[in-house]
Amino acid sequence: MDWTDLKITVPAAHAQAAQDIATGISGGGIYIEDYRDLEQQVEAIAHVDLIEQDLLDKRRDEVAVHLYVAPDENAAEIADLLRDRLARAEVPYRLDSAGVREEDWQNSWKQYYHAMDIGRRLAIVPSWEQYDTDRTVITLDPGMAFGTGTHETTALCLEVLDEVIAGGERVLDIGTGSGILAIAALKLGAAAAEGVDIDPMCVRTAGENAALNGVDGRLRVLVGDLSEKASGVYDVICANIVANAIKSLAPHVPPLLAKDGVFLASGIIDTRRDEVIAALEAQGLRVDSVREKNGWVCLVCALSCTLS
Repeated sequence: MDWTDLKITVPAAHAQAAQDIATGISGGGIYIEDYRDLEQQVEAIAHVDLIEQDLLDKRRDEVAVHLYVAPDENAAEIADLLRDRLARAEVPYRLDSAGVREEDWQNSWKQYYHAMDIGRRLAIVPSWEQYDTDRTVITLDPGMAFGTGTHETTALCLEVLDEVIAGGERVLDIGTGSGILAIAALKLGAAAAEGVDIDPMCVRTAGENAALNGVDGRLRVLVGDLSEKASGVYDVICANIVANAIKSLAPHVPPLLAKDGVFLASGIIDTRRDEVIAALEAQGLRVDSVREKNGWVCLVCALSCTLS
């Protein structure tokens, strides 16, 4: 069934007015493309930031309001009404029209998320895609909040996990988010994993993704902070968060890390690399390698010789 997509593009300052006008005409059947706070969203979920670059490249100074017109409605008349009301409200705009099938616009957001290979062994695959591969597949059903490609911070961690997980490890994922790192470790052969996150929604998502991948019996996902939830020692600890959080976390890592363990610190913008390294070294951690990709840094650490 062919619908008509009337796309109103306005300067971001006029977004609310355009939305109100479109809603008044459609009765609420609209879709809004507003990427102004995308950076804040990305920072908040940097540990699971699976948004592909095409989406990150979207303009922040404009907002697009889509009004979908049913086949039995007169799209030309509705377009004229939109023009009249936008002009009366003194809203600068561009109005574009395109035909679209109902199932296309209902699922259009999925165009940004596709299967991709990571490292030597992993493939990240959205649940709606068929992907023929002999790699270890991590299946994600992220909804509109979490994608299935990977941001550089997550990709760097996955590449290191692909290298260091040999089988039988105990893993801790701090700020687990979607659980992708813990799930990847388990599917690569780790014996058990714990994911900790302060956001109950992330904990639920991680649990659902673990079940989707058949590892829910080996992944324990907990709401809270590190000091409340972590116990014993871990062979691999991941913290794909942000620079300030890693600096605050640094004193707590050495007591939790096994003698020959690996600590992955990611989500670090390259301009803050040196200060994070200094903070980790001050707490008895040795940075063995620095991985960088498109302005993001992942630090691969171990216990320093004096503490090991």
